[in-house]
Amino acid sequence: MNVFDEVLSFLQEPLGTFPDRSAKWLLSNTDNLHGLLEIIGSDLVDSLDFRKVHRVNTTFIADNLREQESDLVFLLPFPEADETEVMIYVLLEHQSTVDPAMGFRLLFYMVQIWDQQRQKWVSENVPKGQWRFRPIIPVVFYTGEQVWQTLPSLETLMDVPGPLVRFVPQFETLFLGVKSESDATLLKTERPFGWLMTLLKRESADAGEFSAALERLSGHLETLSVAEGASWKQALYYLYLLVFYQRSVEEREILEQFISEHQQTLSLSTEEASLMQSMAEHYLEQGIEQGIEQGARQTSIESTLAILNERFPNAEVTAVRSVLEAIRDLDRLKKLNLQASTTTSFRAFQEHL
Repeated sequence: MNVFDEVLSFLQEPLGTFPDRSAKWLLSNTDNLHGLLEIIGSDLVDSLDFRKVHRVNTTFIADNLREQESDLVFLLPFPEADETEVMIYVLLEHQSTVDPAMGFRLLFYMVQIWDQQRQKWVSENVPKGQWRFRPIIPVVFYTGEQVWQTLPSLETLMDVPGPLVRFVPQFETLFLGVKSESDATLLKTERPFGWLMTLLKRESADAGEFSAALERLSGHLETLSVAEGASWKQALYYLYLLVFYQRSVEEREILEQFISEHQQTLSLSTEEASLMQSMAEHYLEQGIEQGIEQGARQTSIESTLAILNERFPNAEVTAVRSVLEAIRDLDRLKKLNLQASTTTSFRAFQEHL
């Protein structure tokens, strides 16, 4: 499917699917995967051959778990060692709060990847002495609001006395917390991916801050040649979809002006310009639906806070308002509203967030 058709397919999906679908769409592009590793794994990136990367199907995840997880697995050569291949496992995390069990989740899926290798060797009668498991680089791509104080590990899930630490499986994780990273860090890569992350970081910011970030990007594009601008096509569509799904209808005009100013540099065809117009028209229709959904979200949040205040009058209920407001998934807010009525304590409710 080409970029044009992919963008059209986005318009047929519910609003709530955008964070997951867009992240997969971006990172399935080798240039964006390369950019991600330039930001969080700069010491490794020159040792990986991104020219020969290919995506691996994650068939090891059971159907009942696939509804809860979103990930990507890539295989690519490590030229410094002959015939060595490395896997990059990217766990996409969009929930608004930190998951203390992340270290276990990563290890669990890494073991599933290795077991998939083992099963292949068994089916092909490869002698065990010839088995060589591929190293895996675990990556967490986190778009939530809450700041991670410590990186994912198994140790954070255990109370381990010093003499027993050596028995706990340990591995490093490459981690990108988009919302908490500085622009300087995100722009370690000169590829479009880093610039897109500076805008995703501000997806919920006020109009002034988002527009300022868009102006900085505009200034950067002015320095590019037409040849360089051609590599920005997917990034441009992502930017349009980000505004379409996550920003206000009023900001559509700012984006249209942005695209008009850079149409030549970005090598937009007549067909693509037409698509932008049809997206804008659809935007107006979707804006009405967004308004309805936003109202339902706010009603659910206020109801949840009222229930918690009634049940736990001594608790600092206002502390969870910002967390609830950062949740865009209406279904999840409805579930939390039900949990507020049934939870045994305010602390237990906080653990569900």
